[in-house]
Formats: sequence, C-alpha cells, structure tokens
Amino acid sequence: MTQGPLGRLAALRPSPLVEQATERLREGIADGTWPVGAKLPAETALAASLGVGRSTVREALRALAGAGLVQPRQGAGVFVIATQPKEDWATQLRRAAVTDVYEVRMSIEVEAAHLAALRRTDEDVRALQDALAGRRAAGSADNAAFVDADIALHAAVVAAAHNPVLTGLFAQFVPVLRTGLIDMLDLLGLRTADPDHGDADHAALVDAVVAGEPDRAGRTLRDELAATLERLRTV
Repeated sequence: MTQGPLGRLAALRPSPLVEQATERLREGIADGTWPVGAKLPAETALAASLGVGRSTVREALRALAGAGLVQPRQGAGVFVIATQPKEDWATQLRRAAVTDVYEVRMSIEVEAAHLAALRRTDEDVRALQDALAGRRAAGSADNAAFVDADIALHAAVVAAAHNPVLTGLFAQFVPVLRTGLIDMLDLLGLRTADPDHGDADHAALVDAVVAGEPDRAGRTLRDELAATLERLRTV
C-alpha cells in the first residue's frame, strides 16, 4: 500500500516535543513533502503521526507561522507559503553589506542631527562636548578604540534628537557599522598621517547642533557620512 506524506514522518523522542515537532514539520516543508501552496494535514493526523498531542502540534504550527513558513486560513486549514524561514531585522543587518547599511544610516542620522539641533538640552550639549573630547582623546588609540569613540559621538547626536525610534534604529546598526569602519581604517590607513581623522567635520557637527542650526547640522553630517561611504565602497 502506498503511503502518503504522513508515512514519511518518524515518531518523536519524549524531550522538548514542541521543538521536535516544529523541526520535523519544517523538514517536511524543506524537502518538498509539502511544497509551497500545499495544505498541511489536519492537527489530529499530524499528532497521530508524530506521536504527540494536538496541543503540541498547534504550538509547532504557530512557530512555523511565526517563521513565515505556513499560514492558517480560516475554515480552510494551514497552507505552506515558503520553504525557508524569513529573517528577522537583526539577522538581515548582520548579513547586509556595510555600504547598504551605511546608506540607511545616512537617512536616519541626518534627520536625527536636524532634530537634535532643535531639541538639544543643556545635558545633551554637555554629552556632545564630552563625546567630541573623547573622540579626540582616542586619536592615539588603536583603530577599534577610535571607532568606538566616533560611534559614541554619533550616538550622542542621535540621543539629542529625543526620538526613541531613531535611537533604537541607530543602536541596531552599530555592530555592522563598527566592523565596517574598523576594516576601512585598517585597510586604507587613514589615521597614519591624521590620527584624529575627521575631527574638523565632527567639531562642525557638534557646533551646529549646539548652536541650534538644524539645516547646517544635517548638511554637515550628510557630507561627512557621504565621504565615509565613498571610502567604504573601495574596501
């Protein structure tokens, strides 16, 4: 007698059952047992085949739906919509080219600089001045420490915008940006002759924000980031 797709599933071991059920169903989707567009068997059939309860199957299907592999349709069942799980935002950033991330960074930070010049407080001014001093102090440090000080200054500008969404987005970009900037400095040797590389541009940025000049702040930051982006494209 010919077995259907359910005959290809093996019984599970009595350990984290939801995780095992999720993985077994994921494997069935990946190997074509249930191709895109196919309807999965009913919960009762899946539960019997896997040797678990319906509640375990239900949780596994929820996990697959969260990964973007299946989609429940009211009154129709659960259908396969993809064979590979969707990547979350953090994973996409880790896999993205640093130049792509930098282009988005420019949009976020230029707007942040504009808002910072309008919203900065006395506390923000002190934080910006301290961050600029920290960047200058890192001129004698290695490239990694210098990049950390540079990012801290940019983070202070974003913080002065007082927009938690901008702050959160910038924080997610930092790991990719840090790696790309360190690689750029290592490969191009930009600090060999100029240990405080970019100091004038960053001083001008801080001055524009402190002076409350949003257009100048945005323009100054855009020019500085655009120059760095061009260098990154050569790495």
